[in-house]
Amino acid sequence: MKKRQGLLCHTIVSASRLNNGVVEDDRQVKFGNLFQLVEFKTDGMFKGVYHGKNCHLPDIATVLNRAWSAGVDRIIVTGGSLEESREALAIAETDARLFCTVGVHPTRCSEFEESGDPEKHYQDLFSLAEEGMQKGKVVAIGECGLDYDRLQFCPADIQKKYFGKQFELAYATKLPMFLHMRAAAADFCDIVERNKNRFTGGVAHSFTGSALDRDKLLSFDKMYIGVNGCSLKTAENLDVMKGIPVERMMIETDSPYCEIKNTHAGMKFVKSTWPSKKKEKYDQECIVKGRNEPCLVRQVLEVVAGYKGLGDINQLSSTLYHNTCRHLLSTLSEVFFPQDLDSAADALLSGHHNTN
Repeated sequence: MKKRQGLLCHTIVSASRLNNGVVEDDRQVKFGNLFQLVEFKTDGMFKGVYHGKNCHLPDIATVLNRAWSAGVDRIIVTGGSLEESREALAIAETDARLFCTVGVHPTRCSEFEESGDPEKHYQDLFSLAEEGMQKGKVVAIGECGLDYDRLQFCPADIQKKYFGKQFELAYATKLPMFLHMRAAAADFCDIVERNKNRFTGGVAHSFTGSALDRDKLLSFDKMYIGVNGCSLKTAENLDVMKGIPVERMMIETDSPYCEIKNTHAGMKFVKSTWPSKKKEKYDQECIVKGRNEPCLVRQVLEVVAGYKGLGDINQLSSTLYHNTCRHLLSTLSEVFFPQDLDSAADALLSGHHNTN
């Protein structure tokens, strides 16, 4: 099991209406407004390197252009450490559509003590967050939380200590939190309970927990649940997802991971596809097989709509989009939408892909 290194990215998607799912002559399909949480490394796969082998040239720009064409409006670049958070801010400053978060991933919380001065490390994070907020770029604290699947990278006691510490960042900055919970629901919820008055809102992303885990998260009135391909693998996963109220849900791809695979229970609801090729036969006009991309959020939307039996996919996408912009990021709407949230959400963009 690997510890994920490198910068992550999360995106807001705004696009036009579904047009009843009809494929138009120019093969452009329109779809509703979405908020999407997308995660990808700025090294590794998006630099063409797979398991240490270089298979193609770096293609982050190509992936981003494909995302923009599919309706992506904003991207939030997320670092999993202090140094990566600095790099994330530097990247965010290169494009008006890019934003970032500041925080330390649970598997890397040992860096607080390895720095030799945990309090200074915290203060450095706080200073970076303040700097980024002044520049209109830092929009959340995270990714932070607990990960008991990968304790070989950081022991549970260290994770818990510095997960709690990062609520101080959220309280001081009044920013929402981007949260990670893996095989640690009881301790995670206990820490959230003790700090529930210290953050403005949060999303537990890439949710794969049980119905009990779901209900406990939903008991926190400022908590949302992020759904991606990993949330839609099994029939049990789908049942758990169905119990998440649309008003408390966000969707994501978690790319380059967590794609919806042919073996997943949710695949039967997928209608949208993109041309793809193996990494060894790389073609910039195609998605790399086995590598998730931001544009594929449409598939997550289709599974959620299909399994919940929601006929109006445009209304679903609009609700999901506004969950983030109006509620989770209500204090930041001026960052994402300087003029007017509703008019921005109704912007007409086209998604270039096929619908079966």
